[in-house]
Amino acid sequence: MLNYIWLGLVVGAVLIGGWNGRLPQVTEGALNMAKFAVMNLALPLAGVMALWLGIMRLAEKSGMVQWLSRMLRPILVRLFPDVPPNHPAMGSMVMNIAANMLGLSNAATPLGLRAMKDLESLNPHPGTATNSMCTFLAINTGSVQLIPVTAIAVLVANNAKDPSAIIGTAFLATVCAAVSAIIGVKFFERLPWFQLPRPTTAATTTPEPTTPPEPTIQPAPLTAGAILLLAAFGLGFALLFLRTAFPGLLGLEPEAGLRPDGPLVRVVKTLSLLAMPLLLSFFPLYAALRKIKVYEEFVEGAKEGFQVSIRIIPYLVAMLVAIGMFRGAGGIELLTAGLQPLMKLVHFPPELLPMALIRPLSGSGSLGVFTDLVKEFGPDSLLTRTAGTIYGSTETTFYVLAVYFGSANIKRTRHAVPAGLVADVAGIIASVIICRLVFA
Repeated sequence: MLNYIWLGLVVGAVLIGGWNGRLPQVTEGALNMAKFAVMNLALPLAGVMALWLGIMRLAEKSGMVQWLSRMLRPILVRLFPDVPPNHPAMGSMVMNIAANMLGLSNAATPLGLRAMKDLESLNPHPGTATNSMCTFLAINTGSVQLIPVTAIAVLVANNAKDPSAIIGTAFLATVCAAVSAIIGVKFFERLPWFQLPRPTTAATTTPEPTTPPEPTIQPAPLTAGAILLLAAFGLGFALLFLRTAFPGLLGLEPEAGLRPDGPLVRVVKTLSLLAMPLLLSFFPLYAALRKIKVYEEFVEGAKEGFQVSIRIIPYLVAMLVAIGMFRGAGGIELLTAGLQPLMKLVHFPPELLPMALIRPLSGSGSLGVFTDLVKEFGPDSLLTRTAGTIYGSTETTFYVLAVYFGSANIKRTRHAVPAGLVADVAGIIASVIICRLVFA
């Protein structure tokens, strides 16, 4: 399906651009997005990948990932029946889902790429997405969002009276998107045209050689002193939380120049501020207390980062160039104008159509549309809050597909695209309905 979508975007861009007299913009969009894919996405991702894959290695070696996997095993074995319960992919997916829920996109993407690589190790059809891969992608595109950090930051920057109002609506909308994504992906995988090809006789009789797994070394148990040190570490971060969010409780004055936000906004902003330092310091400390050589293991995990970032470049260039050409040709405006009568018929706000159409294609584009809506209609209007809920409850589906499948060299995506789009549509519809019920 992705073949037809990509071809439709490219050919449609040329035809629409020629009709609108915007062929120069089509060419500019292609060249700019090709450069953007490499210089602004893939290469910067190398450092982030190295960082988080190193941290992930420490979490694995210390037993933390396995502990998290055991906690969620009853759910995961139902969602991913083809993945052995103790396989490293389970832990990678748990970490990715948790990072997505907390809004830590910088951590979620590298962890998701690691999960996709682990799933590819179980793939009997290299180059073709398995059911587990499609399910994992669907969960990512419809991921439950506890805190829509970016949308709240835009509202705060525009002096919204209650920027945290969209936390509840975005959470409910993402629940609807996640449920729809899981139902959709499980339905699509049963359709005949999405069935996996049967393995050939040669493939079943001549297995491919595999590299031997690393020897498993059990980490040392935590001593009483280590437990006390972890407790002190937790207490220290609790004090940091109070110092940042509610300095008055500690008898301290708030920092000069800070906006006097409400309690909920302060909690959200503080959690967003402390989540990354907490993860970056807790896993190395926990691993060290379990007698893991933290520096050596971090370096081993980080080695994969650059390789993965280089591997996804062709996939990123292909997808982003097609999207840039289509946007440059005026395809989004044409779709918006054509769908407006239908949207009015079903009482969907026409002003939100550009956001709904751009969101699956481009994160930066949809953020720009959201910012324009905030400036035009005000930060506290129903329309703006609905747009913020849409932004916080949906995902850039085609970017996620290109990056995640590119990291595992997957070219045949099967039903991942329709499942991801089902999640986006469900999140958008749920956002409009929930915001009307809550804010209107």
